[in-house]
Amino acid sequence: MTLSKKEYGEMAKKASPNTKFYLTLPKAFVIGGLICTLGQVFVNYYQSLNLGDTLSGTATSVTLIFLSALLTGLGLYSKLSKHGGAGTLVPITGFANAVVSPALEFKSEGMILGLAAKLFVISGPVIVYGMAAAWLYGLYYYFFG
Repeated sequence: MTLSKKEYGEMAKKASPNTKFYLTLPKAFVIGGLICTLGQVFVNYYQSLNLGDTLSGTATSVTLIFLSALLTGLGLYSKLSKHGGAGTLVPITGFANAVVSPALEFKSEGMILGLAAKLFVISGPVIVYGMAAAWLYGLYYYFFG
C-alpha cells in the first residue's frame, strides 16, 4: 500500500487526538508555577537559616532534584506530569525525572548494567554538550576576552 503525503497527512490527522489547549495550557501554567513557588519557598527557608544567596540556591536545587527523583521512584511524578504537561518540565525537576525514569525501567537488569548504566541515557548527551560548550567558551574567552 503506497500513500501520498496528502493521504498520510489526512490519516495522521484523523488518528491523532485534538489537544484541548484551553485545559492543558492553564494546568501546565499552574503546576509549573507551583513547582517554581515551591522552589522559592525552599530558597526563603534556606536563607532564613543564614546560608546566604549562593548556598541557599544550591540547597534548593539539591532539594528539588531529590524530591523529583523521589516522586519519580514512587511513580507519582508521572501522574503529576500527566496533568501538568509541560509545566512539569521546569528545568531542574524535569531533568531529574528524565535521569531517574530510564534507570528505573532497567533496574531488573541489575545494579551495574541496568540501574547505573541507564542513569546516563538522557543525562549523558546533556553533560557532553555542556562540557563541550564550556570548553569552547573558555577557549573563546581566553583568546578573545
